[in-house]
Amino acid sequence: MNYPQAASYEAKKGEVKKALLLFSGGLDSSVMVRWIREEYGCKVATLTVNLGQIRTAEEVERIRKKALHLGAVDAVVHDAVEEFAYGYVGKSIMANGRYRGKYYLSTPLGRPLLARIAAELAPRLGCDCVAHGCTGKGNDQVRLDGGILACNPSLKIMAPVRTWNMGRSEELRYAEEHGIEVPVTRDSLYSHDENLWGMTSEGAEIESPEKAPDFDRVLTWCRTPEKAASTAETLTLGFQKGIPVSLNGAELRLPELVGRLNKIAGKCGVGVGVVIEDRILGMKSRGVYEAPAAEVIISAHEDLEKLVLTHDQLQFKAGIDRQWAWMCYHARWFDPLMDDLSAYLASVNRNIN
Repeated sequence: MNYPQAASYEAKKGEVKKALLLFSGGLDSSVMVRWIREEYGCKVATLTVNLGQIRTAEEVERIRKKALHLGAVDAVVHDAVEEFAYGYVGKSIMANGRYRGKYYLSTPLGRPLLARIAAELAPRLGCDCVAHGCTGKGNDQVRLDGGILACNPSLKIMAPVRTWNMGRSEELRYAEEHGIEVPVTRDSLYSHDENLWGMTSEGAEIESPEKAPDFDRVLTWCRTPEKAASTAETLTLGFQKGIPVSLNGAELRLPELVGRLNKIAGKCGVGVGVVIEDRILGMKSRGVYEAPAAEVIISAHEDLEKLVLTHDQLQFKAGIDRQWAWMCYHARWFDPLMDDLSAYLASVNRNIN
């Protein structure tokens, strides 16, 4: 079935000169470089934004070279780890940000930053369109489409997965036929999304609510209880104005602190959640979420709040926290109310030390 392009911002064939593709180097984005060039007859530039999922200079260069090898005329890798940590994760910590109990909003926090960077960079590269790999059923299409247009309403949006009528097996066949190297095989069971603040996993038995996830195969950051460390870890976290600034007495920048804590808490089996989401479009989905540092930090932050804030502050802030998390999840990052809520949260966190 063909997808009818009804929105005025959706790119149509013949009207795009150069598309900026959000590029991870995975199956979808690798196939898209060639597919966009062939189907839309336009040039393709790629943008890879590092939110903590790229850890070495070698990996950065590998991604950049791969995009150029696939036919991109420009390939940009933008390091946004510090901005993500302090401008997005930090706000979520102050809000005790989580959705449905155990989802610490790692992906919803990353998407508005990705959208803003793409919207700002596209004109500089001569691009009149931004392309992404979101499907027509998930949340990220709303977060990215809305975020890009909020920051630059003149841009067109291209979402090939919504239009190309290819499933996973067809994408793999397309890659094989055109000699496109991809990091997955027909036996790959799960799809993952990773940044500094968390790892999300979907697919296979995770999507069947009558089945328990196969944690031995799903988990990448955390150990199962059976395989967790046999001795306890005791940690000391230092906070200033609601943001963690030290771990076990060592002062650290937030990205490094979160990275270390992910490893320590993950090996102890901390930070795994299985959550049923109500997606923005009204569909339900189930995912496995790993966020060991987030669980430790937010648990500590909540306990510190109980020591510092008054009864009335705690009662009022609980409602603000829920509203902030709901708006973050539901693609409202650029809503003026989000700025208002974040301003209150910064104020109420001024003594969380």
